[in-house]
Amino acid sequence: MSEPQSGVILFDKPTGVTSHDVVVGVRRQLGRGVKVGHAGTLDPFATGLLLVLVARATRVQRFLMALPKTYEVEARFGAVSSTGDPEGEITETGVVPDGDLQLPTGRLMQRPPAYSAVKVSGRRAYAMARAGIEVELREREVEVHRFSESWRSGPRRGFVIECSSGTYVRTLIADLGDAYCEQLRRTAIGHFVVAEADPERIIPLGEALGFMPEVRLGEEDAKRAGHGVVVPGEGRGTVRLTDERGLIALAEPAASGDGLKPIVGLRG
Repeated sequence: MSEPQSGVILFDKPTGVTSHDVVVGVRRQLGRGVKVGHAGTLDPFATGLLLVLVARATRVQRFLMALPKTYEVEARFGAVSSTGDPEGEITETGVVPDGDLQLPTGRLMQRPPAYSAVKVSGRRAYAMARAGIEVELREREVEVHRFSESWRSGPRRGFVIECSSGTYVRTLIADLGDAYCEQLRRTAIGHFVVAEADPERIIPLGEALGFMPEVRLGEEDAKRAGHGVVVPGEGRGTVRLTDERGLIALAEPAASGDGLKPIVGLRG
C-alpha cells in the first residue's frame, strides 16, 4: 500500500473527546501503519482547532507546536475549580468582580496547573494529581499578546486570548480571582484557523509549512540536502529547502556559520 499524502488536517475537536481520540479516529480512517499525531493537546472539555499530522508531517511536530495560539474563553466568576475547568471539584465563593479587570499581557511567569500534561519524573502531572500526589511544578515564562474582554453577563465574562505556545489559559483565568474556565475554544494556531477546518482534507506538507522562509536549491544542492549535507544559503532560524519538485528538508544555519544544515528530511 502506498504512503498517504503527508500533511496536516485542520480538525475542529468537539467537547468530551480527547486529542488522542481524534488521532486514533484519523489513523483508523487512513489505515493501519500510517503515522498520525497532533501538534498541541486540547483538554477534553475544550473545543476547537487541533492540528492532526499525517505521515512525514509527524517529523515537524515541534515546529507546529511552537506556533502562537488564539482562544475564546467563557469564564465563570464566584467559584473556583480544582482543575480550572468544569471537570474539577467546584467550590462556590460568591466573589464576583465588579467593573473592569486588570488583564495581564506581555511576558509572564506562569506555573502550570497540577492537572496538566507536564511530565514530572516521567509521569504526567494530572495522573499524579489524581493519585493524590502533590507536585510543585516549576514556573516558566510565557507571553500573552492579547487579553481582551468581549462580553459580560452576570458572573460570566468572555475573553479573547492570543498567547505563546505553552501558555495555560486555565491559569490565566484562575489568576483573575475566584474564577475558572467554563468553556474554552481554540480558534487559531499560527495562520491556521478553525473556520477552515475540514477533517477530509490533508493540507500538503509544503503548503502547511508555508509560514517558514524558503530557500530554493538547484539540482546538485538538492541532492546534497537530501543526504543531510550542508548546502549554500542564508537564513535566520528554520527555513524550508525546496527545489522544482517541492519540499526537501527543514534546515538551520550551520554551526560553522557558512551555509544551511538540513535537520529534518522530508522527502522519500
